[in-house]
Amino acid sequence: MQSLARAYEWLLNAFKIGAEIVVFLIFFLIVTEVFVRLLGFRPSSYTLGVVEYGLLWFTMLGAPWLVRMKGHVFVDSLVQLLPYIVQAVLARLVYVICIVCCLFFIYYSTDLLIDAFLSGEMDIRGEAQPLWMLLAPMPVSFAMIAFEFLRFLVGVDTMYTSRTEVRENV
Repeated sequence: MQSLARAYEWLLNAFKIGAEIVVFLIFFLIVTEVFVRLLGFRPSSYTLGVVEYGLLWFTMLGAPWLVRMKGHVFVDSLVQLLPYIVQAVLARLVYVICIVCCLFFIYYSTDLLIDAFLSGEMDIRGEAQPLWMLLAPMPVSFAMIAFEFLRFLVGVDTMYTSRTEVRENV
């Protein structure tokens, strides 16, 4: 069981590093395109499509790690004013809703991925690319996000801990 947990931690960190690489490549492509335009040359036609793919990949690869680190966006100002028992019940309800939503997205994105792969559908932006490449990280990422919310649901940790505590642990 411990080796499975270590493998999952490795995958979570690999996704985070992948997201960092993707955001750097997006930055590099945009800066390169600006310089090419400033020099009076015609920029590449594939940059916009690659950046759009990159933004989705960046989001999907980074999301599980953000949930683990409690770095995702959520509003807890009202929750902090509630009594502890109400906070605990509300937190469990939120975790269940998040897990159910992720399970729906896993199902839907897997269905889209399989259909795109089997049909050979192409996404034509600047450069024709298989549509399945755009959809590939979605089922795995949503599964990892669901697992992170499941950890909150059954564990002793809560998503509503102080933000300063989270930053100290990073």
